Formats: sequence, structure tokens, C-alpha cells
Amino acid sequence: MRLSPRSLLFVLIAAFALGATDRAFAQSPQRPVVELHVDAVLASDTNQGMDKRLAWMGHQLQGLFGFSTYHLETHEDGQTECGKMMTFALPGGHILHVQPRAIDGNMIAMELVLFEGARPMMTTDLKLKNNGRLIVGGPRYQDGMLIISIGANTLASNNDE
Repeated sequence: MRLSPRSLLFVLIAAFALGATDRAFAQSPQRPVVELHVDAVLASDTNQGMDKRLAWMGHQLQGLFGFSTYHLETHEDGQTECGKMMTFALPGGHILHVQPRAIDGNMIAMELVLFEGARPMMTTDLKLKNNGRLIVGGPRYQDGMLIISIGANTLASNNDE
């Protein structure tokens, strides 16, 4: 089959447009990456004081909850792109899903779901200040309460400042 000059021009334009689209897609900005920090703390009244690993937030815990003992049970860090969920295993069979949704100025919009086994206990959407922390007084655990601290910060991409 022989193509006319006009048909050949259309094919070349179509091929160029497809190539341009592929390049534009490949060069599109990546989703923002969010670094997450999750601490699970056992708060109880056993008069054993503050775990030294919690010194950085000890005054907040004591001011908010008023227990005599705070012990760091688990600490986990991770990174995920906006739109992708991250799962954290917590003591007592609890599971925390954190999904950063978007970056809005200095705020990180995210969804949190706390499970007890397969049963959701809490679901919330929130905006957390970049480099901020949310402290949730949670479910009963052992001889006290499980307190969950969730921190988030954005990781600057190479195209940012």
C-alpha cells in the first residue's frame, strides 16, 4: 500500500504526538513522598516512670494522660508516596493503616484506620502540619492504655527549592 504525501504527514504527526506524550508522562512530577513515624506506648500506673526513649515527648504524654509509667513498646519509620497506604503492626494485635492523600502547603492530608485484628476501631481523615505529630489515646492494653504517636513529614524532591 502506498501512502499519499498527506497521509504520510498525518502518520508522522501522530507518531510525533505519541512520542511527545510518552516523554511528557515520563517527565511528569512524581507523587510527593511522606516519611511516617509511628510509636506505640504503653501507659499505666505501675510507678516505673518514663522510658528514656520517650524523653523527647515525655512532658506531652504526662500532660495529656496523667499515668505514672510510659514504656515504648514499638517504633517504626517508613516512607510512602501520597495515595499509597502504609501498614504498621502495633502491640495487642492492633494494626494501623496510614495513607497520605495530598500535600496542601505546610499540611499533610491523610487517612488513618486503626484495627483490632480485622475489626476497624477508628477511621479518620485529618491534616497534620508538616513535621507534626498526632497523639492518640487508644485502646486498653495489658494493665493500661496503648498510646499511638503518628508523625509525618514531606521529603523534598530534586525539583523543589
